[in-house]
Amino acid sequence: MRKAITTLFATAGLLLAAASSHAADVELRIGFLRGPSDLSLVQDSGELDRTLAKLGVKVRWLGPFPAAAPAYEALNGGSLDLTSGSTTAFVTSIASGVPMAMFGYQAMPANGEGIVVKRDSAIHSVADLQGKHIAVNRGGTGEYLLSRALQTAGVDEARVYKEYLTPSDSGSAFSSGHIDGWATWDPYLAIARNNYGGRILVNGQQLGSENAAGYFIRKDFLAAHPAVVKAVLDALLRTNTWARQHPLEAGRVWARQMGNQNEEVARQLGETNVSPLQAVGSEQAEHIRHIAQWYLQQHIIRSAPDVSQFVVDLSR
Repeated sequence: MRKAITTLFATAGLLLAAASSHAADVELRIGFLRGPSDLSLVQDSGELDRTLAKLGVKVRWLGPFPAAAPAYEALNGGSLDLTSGSTTAFVTSIASGVPMAMFGYQAMPANGEGIVVKRDSAIHSVADLQGKHIAVNRGGTGEYLLSRALQTAGVDEARVYKEYLTPSDSGSAFSSGHIDGWATWDPYLAIARNNYGGRILVNGQQLGSENAAGYFIRKDFLAAHPAVVKAVLDALLRTNTWARQHPLEAGRVWARQMGNQNEEVARQLGETNVSPLQAVGSEQAEHIRHIAQWYLQQHIIRSAPDVSQFVVDLSR
């Protein structure tokens, strides 16, 4: 009996050692974007690295990515496991079969996105955009915002010139006057207003946007390490609570990460971008379905994806 017990404990010890060794080999590759998000805050504070280190998981930060679409492309190519971005870009990505799942949802505040024009511009309504050149990011938040605005105002999209540019190229084109307007989101919207002499023509709420920020994981990583993904969400939720209690401090982090020392930019970023973070439940999934159906109607995607196959509720 003693020999059997000794053998049992020895076997258990080997299994625990093997499990510990396996856990220590787990690496989570995170693609981070330029802009205000709880992911940016946990990167800055080191909170996520410390949290996952306790689980034997090493974090590798990759980026920054200028927008969600290139981060999703990297995730699709297998060089990233997790990233953040918009639900609009998420819809176009899953419609093309990117193997990702959304696990965190954060409604986009009204002034966190919109269409911006120069303060002295003769454009004072969405109808005035006819014949004008407007910068957007293809299939993402910018194109969504512009299309929603034009539809809401009853303006034929064919009468507006879409300029497909990256956020950095859009900023240069806007500041130099090479485009008439820019459909964008924070931090670019705040920078356009404070550094490039811009004013908001219409914000997300006014044009009925259902866009949101979200957190996304490769399906294979989720299947292999669900507890790690849940730990990420929990860390983001803790940081989100802190940010809502300290919006100016959060805004300063986001502005600094953009290389911007303008205190007004920091104030606007913090004031605008500290909306509550949630797990993805049925209500959040329905908002994403609405975007998918709208994209289908606008011929931005060829078929609507089954959203239920690309979301996971980690609150259970």
